[in-house]
Amino acid sequence: MGRYVIRRLLQMVPVILGTTFLIYVLVWSLPGDPFAAKCGDRPCPPAYIERMTNEYNLDDPLFIQYFKYMANLVTGDFGQTFSGVDIADELISRYPTTAQLALIAIGVEILIGITAGVLAALRRGGFVDNLVLVSTLIVVSIPVFVIGLLAQITFGVQLGWFPVTSDGTFYSLLMPGFVLGSLSLAFVARLMRTNLVENLRADYVRTATAKGLPRKRVIGVHALRNSLIPVITFIGADFGALLGGAIVTEGIFNVPGVGNMIFRGINQHEGATVTAAVTVLVLVFLLVNLLVDLLYAVLDPRIRYD
Repeated sequence: MGRYVIRRLLQMVPVILGTTFLIYVLVWSLPGDPFAAKCGDRPCPPAYIERMTNEYNLDDPLFIQYFKYMANLVTGDFGQTFSGVDIADELISRYPTTAQLALIAIGVEILIGITAGVLAALRRGGFVDNLVLVSTLIVVSIPVFVIGLLAQITFGVQLGWFPVTSDGTFYSLLMPGFVLGSLSLAFVARLMRTNLVENLRADYVRTATAKGLPRKRVIGVHALRNSLIPVITFIGADFGALLGGAIVTEGIFNVPGVGNMIFRGINQHEGATVTAAVTVLVLVFLLVNLLVDLLYAVLDPRIRYD
C-alpha cells in the first residue's frame, strides 16, 4: 500500500507541471493588453507599465516566465493580483466557500442519486424505475444555468425559501449546491441503477440467494458494495470537476468563491491568479482521486495494492 501511494504521488508531479504550464500559456496568450483599463479612463503611465512588466517578468520568454513563477510557487509565494492583493490570502478566504459548495453538491449526489438508483434497480420496470429514468433524463437535458435561474426564481423569489444570492453561509449555499450537483445527481442515479441491476443478475448473487442468505444481506453486503465501485469513481472525479465547474453557479448566485476569482482573473488577464487557483484545484483533484482508489480495497476485498 505504501509503495503504491508513493508511486501515485510521484506520478502527480508531471501532471501538475503539465496542467499549470498549459493554463499559464493559455492565460498569458490571450489577445489584448493586460494593463488596459487598470488606471481608469486614462492610459497607464509608462513608469507603472514598466514596473508591472518587471514584476511579472513579461519581458522574458514565456518558458522563462513560467519557470520563475513555478519557482516562487514552490516556496509558497503565489504572487499578487494587479491590484496588489496577495493571491494566497484570497485563495484562503475563497476556497472554503467553494469547497463547501462542492461538498453540498456531493452530498446531494450521494443521498438522492444513490438512493434513487437503488430504488429504481430494486423495482426495475415499475413506477419508481420509470420515474427515475424520466426525471434524470429531463435533468440531463437542461443546462445548469437554466436550472439555476429556475431555482432562483421559484425557490428564491416566488416561494422565498432560500436567499436569491449567497453570502457564503451554509444556508445560503444550499440552493446553489443543489443546482451544482443536479446534473451529476442524474448521472449517479442512472449509473447506480445500471450497475445494481447487472450485479443482481450475477452468479454470486444467485449463489448467495440459493444458500438461504436474507435478501437484505445479499443486496447490501454483496450486490450493493460491488455496484458502488464505478459510482465512487465517478463521484471522486466529479468532486474536482465541481470545484472547477462552479463558475456558472457561483455567477448566478453571486457566491464569493474561487469560480468568481478565476472568471475575474481570465477577464483581467491575471495569469498568476488563474494559474494559482488552478494549481490548488489540480492538487485537490489528484488527492481526491488517490483517496477514491484506496477506497476500492474497502469496497472489494479482492482488490489489493502492491
